[in-house]
Amino acid sequence: MLPAFSVIRDTTPSSAIPPGSVVALGNFDGVHLGHRAVINAALEMGRRHGHPAFAVTFEPHPRSFFSPNTPQFKLTELPDKLRLLAATGLAGAVVMTFDARRAATPAMDFINHDLIGRLGISGISVGFDFHFGKGRSGSPDLLKREAPRLGLEVHIQPHIDVEGRAVSSTAIRNALGQGEIDEATALLGYPWFISGEVIHGEKRGRDLGYPTANIRLGPACGLRHGIYAVRVGRDGERFEGVASFGTRPTFDNGAPLLEVFLFDFKGDLYGRRLDVAFIAFLREELKFDGVDALIRQMNEDSARARAALAAAPEAFPRLGTVADSPV
Repeated sequence: MLPAFSVIRDTTPSSAIPPGSVVALGNFDGVHLGHRAVINAALEMGRRHGHPAFAVTFEPHPRSFFSPNTPQFKLTELPDKLRLLAATGLAGAVVMTFDARRAATPAMDFINHDLIGRLGISGISVGFDFHFGKGRSGSPDLLKREAPRLGLEVHIQPHIDVEGRAVSSTAIRNALGQGEIDEATALLGYPWFISGEVIHGEKRGRDLGYPTANIRLGPACGLRHGIYAVRVGRDGERFEGVASFGTRPTFDNGAPLLEVFLFDFKGDLYGRRLDVAFIAFLREELKFDGVDALIRQMNEDSARARAALAAAPEAFPRLGTVADSPV
């Protein structure tokens, strides 16, 4: 018996996988509203037939495999994607390694061997534009066409709009790249967040009266450089604050760094993991002539961040607990 929200990997024995399961198939980068519609359809299918529902996803993302030298701005790294999936009601996630062998697997072989043979699925839910298999030959139409012969129930999820705007991971990345936090939140269905370990910095914030928790984001992170109002989660606690993401042009124009100042907090966060949710974009990153001008701006940023947080809904990403597979 698998524990609550288990992660099934390539090494997990088939005997540990519940037969007859229903799967939601996709990359699920961001687990946005469109993804949740695919997942909800799988959950409903599973409830009707008395079977657990799983997400099937791939790591690394196929784009990263096919273009390893091209930076890929992922909305969620795998651990955070799994935490988001764990909060949806799914029984678990099947993480399939995307490598040369899987890239060369014909679509029907993937269905017959990976989905039916190994996982023993009885139903599948996919988005209207999801493709899989060698040369992306697997499609929703193929699944629909082959379903009666294979004995599968298939759900094809139509596109999801938010006030006439199509929901997609690409649209969300574009919004974050423009600092359009409200747009990204609307398409995701929750505030976009990152998770990272607090590292030691130059301690400048402490000298300025604004000690910060510093987190190094991936080099492909496409978030617009600037100042943000944020909510922060740590071990079940919630804090509010103001954050800067950028290169610190007043000081060194160094590698991009996320620097988070928590309101009304005292303590040591070094080495701790924080979830930082972005609530509002306040301004672009600027270079100041001196420390006094910078401190005045930081005071203004803090006041604006408090006002933005007070006006925003009390939203934070809903995250679940992940138990790895028994192997």
